[in-house]
Amino acid sequence: MNANQFSLQSLIRTEAAADPAFVFDGTPVSHAEFSEKIEQTAAWLAAHGIGKGDVVAVCLVNRIEWIALLFAAARRGAVIAAVNTRYRSAEVAHLLRVSGAKLMVVEATFRAIDFSAILADVAKDEVPALQKLAVVGADKIPSQWPCVRFDAFDKSYPSASPPPDDVDLPVLLYTTSGTTKGPKLVAHSQRTLATHAASVAKALQLDPQRHSLLAMLPFCGTFGMTSLLGFVAAGATVHALDAFEAAPALEILRECGITHAFGSDEMFRRILALTEAPRPFPHLEVCGFAAFQPGWRELAAEAEARGMPLFGLYGSSEVQALFSIARSSDAFTDRIEGGGWAMSPEAKVRVRDTETGELAARGVSGEIEISAPSRFLGYFNNPDATRDAITADGFFRTGDIGRLRGDGAFVYETRAGDAMRLGGFLVAPGEIEDELKSCAGVADAQVVAVDLKGQARCVAFVIPAQGPHTEPPRQDKLVARLRERLAGYKVPARIYVVEAFPVTDSANGVKIQRARLRAIAMERIAAE
Repeated sequence: MNANQFSLQSLIRTEAAADPAFVFDGTPVSHAEFSEKIEQTAAWLAAHGIGKGDVVAVCLVNRIEWIALLFAAARRGAVIAAVNTRYRSAEVAHLLRVSGAKLMVVEATFRAIDFSAILADVAKDEVPALQKLAVVGADKIPSQWPCVRFDAFDKSYPSASPPPDDVDLPVLLYTTSGTTKGPKLVAHSQRTLATHAASVAKALQLDPQRHSLLAMLPFCGTFGMTSLLGFVAAGATVHALDAFEAAPALEILRECGITHAFGSDEMFRRILALTEAPRPFPHLEVCGFAAFQPGWRELAAEAEARGMPLFGLYGSSEVQALFSIARSSDAFTDRIEGGGWAMSPEAKVRVRDTETGELAARGVSGEIEISAPSRFLGYFNNPDATRDAITADGFFRTGDIGRLRGDGAFVYETRAGDAMRLGGFLVAPGEIEDELKSCAGVADAQVVAVDLKGQARCVAFVIPAQGPHTEPPRQDKLVARLRERLAGYKVPARIYVVEAFPVTDSANGVKIQRARLRAIAMERIAAE
């Protein structure tokens, strides 16, 4: 089979495709206009010295430029490193350093986000590969680096060379939860992205003339990007929000005849709360949701009664979002569970008993392992982590706990280990703990997740540093520092100073009792 059939360009359908291809803030973009933007963006990248193997960090909200950059990078053999716009200086610095990005495309401004202030707290020697910034919406921003305007659609740039024929090179890097020193970068190729997008379009039986997507998830994450690419592959229209807000999402769902939407349980909860209509969305067929907050079963029941059919699904940066989804033929209680049926007929899911190390029988919980065409290439510039994540026969060790159903589907139950789901994102406690330990007066730190007023938040425990002139750490100062360095959803709701952490002895040494820390956190919060 020709390699071009696995390229991102192969996803752009012209026959039987709906027009427009996209609608951004009410502005339509046709398939022809999108193809032209890709060509112009590829020419712009070439003019600015971006070629095979070069990494471009993209810190943009949902806009046509984001998608054009990804497709144009594929044309150039370059790599896009997706930057969450909610990241702050420490997170941005880590991503730029690990990826080796030589160019960063950034918003001039967006709502209350001051991108220049974020970058001002990134030391140049932390990110030696970065050469310049390309600014969307302005000629420049205050910066330590030279700035150029991202005017990719100026037709004066000469055409870029033909696309490289290697569809198995890295083309997109997602961030995923790390252990102690920040997130890892998950590398995907054109082949892994394009084949999975085609599988999504086929599995969902998307008809370009009948179906449409409300893209309300950020393109920087696999959940937002995978759903977007699936509808591009189908040739169906995508209505995109630059960033999620419930009111405009409600309006688009009602006014544009949207049939499909994907998001978190909290997103759908907020949309429903804005309307009292008994069945406000007559066109909706599938709402794929990730259950991140308590009360999601009650939400699913209410949504079902009001004509918003929620479907459980499963995915990760490593195997891509929408890896699997429930079927409409499933019983309601099964349909809303995470997991479901793999989109690709070539995908294989198995469960390994975490105690015996043997493959588990159906109905027995264990660690989910996956082999699929959507599987990542590896962790970028991190061969050790890649080796640890892949079994000898090529299955990805997900770190998630679940079980196989008797009918061939599977059920996701929980995340193994201590990773926390905050603000809809998977976060490693060590990332926040490292920032706390870098603060004056803190000798050690532990962070756990708790349910606070129906929302998942984190709570920190810190041990003060000892010394004759050392001031004990204060919560307000620590919180202020973390707000400068981390995304808001990672800032602890409470920070408690303790003399020691609860521990237990084991055969492998002394272990901190994180379950006990969670219990202590809830006891203290309740006492308040």
